[in-house]
Parts: sequence; structure tokens; C-alpha cells
Amino acid sequence: MAYEKVRELMESLKLTGMMNSLDFSLHNWGKGEKDVTELLEELLLAEVKEKSERRYLTALKYSGLPFHKTLEEFDFSFQPSIDRKQIMELKSLRFLYEKENVVLLGPPGVGKTHLAVALGMEALREGKKVYFVNAISLVDKLKKAFSERRFEKTIGYFKSIELLIVDELGYLPLENEGAKLFFELVSEKYEKGSIILTSNRGFAEWNRIFEDEILATAVLDRLLHHCTIVNIRGKSYRLREKQKTGLIGTQLISSPGH
Repeated sequence: MAYEKVRELMESLKLTGMMNSLDFSLHNWGKGEKDVTELLEELLLAEVKEKSERRYLTALKYSGLPFHKTLEEFDFSFQPSIDRKQIMELKSLRFLYEKENVVLLGPPGVGKTHLAVALGMEALREGKKVYFVNAISLVDKLKKAFSERRFEKTIGYFKSIELLIVDELGYLPLENEGAKLFFELVSEKYEKGSIILTSNRGFAEWNRIFEDEILATAVLDRLLHHCTIVNIRGKSYRLREKQKTGLIGTQLISSPGH
């Protein structure tokens, strides 16, 4: 009866981790290998682990990450231009704790978004607030917030995000209003939080993104002051998959123009 009562109490208090570990822990305790204090410690650790996993899954759900891939799944052999030691240093999340940025540059399909997502997942595991957004979608959100007179509140939200991942800056140019609002966001995040940004354009071309050389320089100044730059020069993973199916030839996948 006491056993059933304990399980009912655990369920009532939503101690799922303890409840799931109860039988196994009692079995070991019954062998006389542990005293009651060690039994309680084992059950409490199980509960801490369960709660931590639930927090992670909830944060992952609301992070906006488009897919869930890790650094272990990244094929470094396909992209020899990437310094693996540099990526492993980023995996330590030192940049996040020091409120530095990461900029991933390279043509489409070379793995920029995969690396950004993988670092985002590492940050989520550390209990950090992460938000992933496409660059154009981000600017649209800022413009809408500005027009609805809630820009300060929106900026406040983005300031609270410890790791903001901005994907695909440069695929489309930003018109003047959007570019200025993006600059405001970068300025507010400067030395207060980290940004991971992916772009298909080299820095010399950023005046094409912002259509204003002075604004482009101001954005770069704040992004790059404390920043790790990963420049990827390689083939497209997506085109490689198409090549495997015979839909395209090897010439296209090897072309530096792609």
C-alpha cells in the first residue's frame, strides 16, 4: 500500500523522473548496496534529469530551428576548407558566454545553416535562449512591429535572446527602412548577446545587401568587432545528393560558380 501511495504522490506532484526510476532504484536498494540517503539521491537526480530534458524539448520547440542536426552529423570531409578545430572551439560556446558573434560565409548548399543549427542545439542543451529566423522574415517582423508602435517591445524580446541565429542574409537586398531597423537590432545586441549569421555574400558585397555603404559599414563594425568568421569554399551538399540520383552531372556540382 505504501508503494502505491508513493507512486500516487509522485504522479500528483508531477515527479515523472522519480516515478520512472522508482522500481529500478528500489530493486537496487533492496540488494543492500545503497542506504536510504543514496536511494533518495538517485531518485532526485533522475527527476533533475527529466526536468532538464523537458525544458530542452520545450525550448527546442519554440526556437524556430528548421531542422535538428548536430555537429556530429556534419560531413567535414566533404568541406575541407572548414577548419574543424575552429568549429569544435565554437562548440564549447565560449563565444556565447563572452557575447561574441559568428558569421558563416559561403555559396548556397555548403552547410552554413547546418552549422548554425548545430551550434544552436548546443546552446539549447546549455539552457540558453535560442531563436532562429530567416533574415527577410526578421526584417519583416521588425517593420511590422515598427508600424504597429511596438518596436521597443520587439527589440526587447530579441535582446533577451542569448543566441539569435539570422539565416540567409544577402539572398535578397534590404530596402532602406528594413536595413535601418536591422542595424538597430544589431546595435542593441552589440556586446549584450550573440548573433550567428549566415550569408552567401562576402563582406565587400554587403553594400549591395543594404544599398547604403555607410549603413553596411556600421552593421559590419558591430558584428565583426567580437566575431569568429567561418569562410566556406566548397561544393553544395544539395547538388551532391542530386548527383547521386543522376539528376545532374559532376561538372555542375564542381563548378565554382555554384
